[in-house]
Amino acid sequence: MTLKILLRTAMLPTALCAAPAGAKVIDRSEIGFTVAHTAQVAATPADVWKMLRTPDKWWSKEHSWSGDAANFWLDSQAGGCFCEKLPGAEGQGGSGLGSVQHARIIFAKPNQMLRLSGAFGPLQGEALTGTLTIQIKQTPTGSAVRFDYVVGGYMRFKVGEIAPAVDAVIGEQLSGLAKALGGALPPSREEKAAAAAEGEKADPEAKEPPPADEGAGLDDVAADLAKDDEVVAPR
Repeated sequence: MTLKILLRTAMLPTALCAAPAGAKVIDRSEIGFTVAHTAQVAATPADVWKMLRTPDKWWSKEHSWSGDAANFWLDSQAGGCFCEKLPGAEGQGGSGLGSVQHARIIFAKPNQMLRLSGAFGPLQGEALTGTLTIQIKQTPTGSAVRFDYVVGGYMRFKVGEIAPAVDAVIGEQLSGLAKALGGALPPSREEKAAAAAEGEKADPEAKEPPPADEGAGLDDVAADLAKDDEVVAPR
């Protein structure tokens, strides 16, 4: 999984690689960046958690070292590994099975949150720390899922180039998770109204009346997820 692949992914049409909703680089500096993606699915938090534990069913093979998603596995306990088997190639003298640690589990709260520490893909070769926080929150129609990936440290890549590429890759994984759970739900009217409001800021002439309120949308749920991420330290 090279930088070239990452950058090529970033240039794909958004319909192919973007997350189902709410995706962007939300922070960036000379020493790192943060990307966030959100989606809603018609699945219970327990079903989302179960699927998270089987990355071979949803993590893209395009972002593997072996080229086969069947080689992924995840131990969802603290200290556990999100890893990948590297089958030995013929003609290498029977060197045996190789492996890659993509990340390790540092926080696991079933049906609510999974946090992994790992620099994915070509970032693994840099002096970087990457933290992926996956949050799940029950909604009236199923579950809201949020991916936050925070990267920081020294790297030989330009942040302005690598951040959008990583953003696209993380979004692709959330899309894969949503698809494995039956597909992402369409945005609510509230989400559409929020998008329209953003467009209005850019072009005040294009104002449209806001739609009727239909209850809490993904933006509200994402805000709740961010609040819920405040973990109290053990006494």
